Amino acid sequence: MRPPLTPGQAPLEPPLGRPAGPLALTPEAAAELLWQRLHADRWPVPRAALPADAALVGGAVRDGLLDRLAERPDLDLVVGADAIGLCQRLAQVHGGCAVVLDPQRDIARLVVRGWSLDLARRSGGSLAADLARRDYRINAIALPLGPGEPLLDPLGGLVDLQARQLVAVGEANLLDDPLRLLRGIRLAAQLDFTLEASTWTWIQRHHQRLASVAGERVLAELDKLATAPRGHQGLQQALVAGLLQPWGADARAGAALGRLNPEQAQTCGLNPEERQLALPLARLARLFDAKALEGLRASRKLQQRCQRLRQWWQRLEPGPPGQETDLDLDPGPAIAALAESERLALQRQLEDDLPALLLAWPSPLVHAWLERWRNPNDPLFHPRSPLDGRSLQAELGLAPSRRLGDLLEQLMLERAFGRIGDREQALAWCRQALGQANTPGEKDPRRD
Repeated sequence: MRPPLTPGQAPLEPPLGRPAGPLALTPEAAAELLWQRLHADRWPVPRAALPADAALVGGAVRDGLLDRLAERPDLDLVVGADAIGLCQRLAQVHGGCAVVLDPQRDIARLVVRGWSLDLARRSGGSLAADLARRDYRINAIALPLGPGEPLLDPLGGLVDLQARQLVAVGEANLLDDPLRLLRGIRLAAQLDFTLEASTWTWIQRHHQRLASVAGERVLAELDKLATAPRGHQGLQQALVAGLLQPWGADARAGAALGRLNPEQAQTCGLNPEERQLALPLARLARLFDAKALEGLRASRKLQQRCQRLRQWWQRLEPGPPGQETDLDLDPGPAIAALAESERLALQRQLEDDLPALLLAWPSPLVHAWLERWRNPNDPLFHPRSPLDGRSLQAELGLAPSRRLGDLLEQLMLERAFGRIGDREQALAWCRQALGQANTPGEKDPRRD
């Protein structure tokens, strides 16, 4: 595991033995390679339907050169004029929905058959001038759509891709939209790139400017960062830079974040799908409580999930909050001390998110819990009452009441700890609790 970040570091270096990046290519050869990887024949809008001056920019160009394109990559296109009108006309001809994103800057989005095409009017007098306004040099590479046209790379983005380094176009560009400060850390973590020293200095210098960005935009970047395989390092870096202070991040979370890495998840025995769900949630929960997430405009559901995780970590993990640095911390004694009702509450509250709780626990305990959690019929790890409310009302002549709810809760507890199994035992238990006589032949649970 890599140590926590310290101010001034530019971490996220590529692992030893990893390829350095795309092969050094001429602009013509790079354009040819990109067209091979982009599979434009699959686009929902043919190239011929787009203006002759249109150019593909941003993530699709970058990811194409890195050979990491999604099956349906988001396509960002710049055109000479009337991007909104073009988007609406394309929707009429090729289907889909045209959404105006920014009428002042003439930006619209075409959503069609699972694809997303963003169309924007070119800023400045040329394509090169438009690229000079962008955030990072690897995002300032353009692929003109005209046949045989070379790649346009006026700022040296290809060199940065080769070096696996993230370099800002300029300090002022970052401040044009302060979300770019956090986006740089996110891109570095997502691509496993190193932040160039001056870029890292600018991010630290202007960290307070992120507070001017709408919370939902910040959360969207944080969600992408938390999902990246090396997102734990990026979140540590954001903490070091001070970017997350205005949003109420837990400054003590750095050490705990360090454990939330893919290697630890694999050691715990989580499969890829479980890792994909557990790591991002655990990372966000280590950083933010419900109040902080509310400030980021997170959904009520995400606030509750993170708050429940934080509460159980605090309850079960030894040591002061935020100072847990030993991977061998054993929550076993704290678990053993839980009353049955508390243990049931743990399993109910974290039924869907249990792998996120287990990531920092010793492997033997994790493996045992995971085995039970993966069994949908385990009565404790997936607690259910053996009878529903309607059955109880019909069988026992009960009206809806608080007493009915209490019976259902107690039935769930009895079943979770193996004292009730089937429906007949549950009915007998309820009659006993209510002082009713058992029906002939019904088993009395008191005799077990």
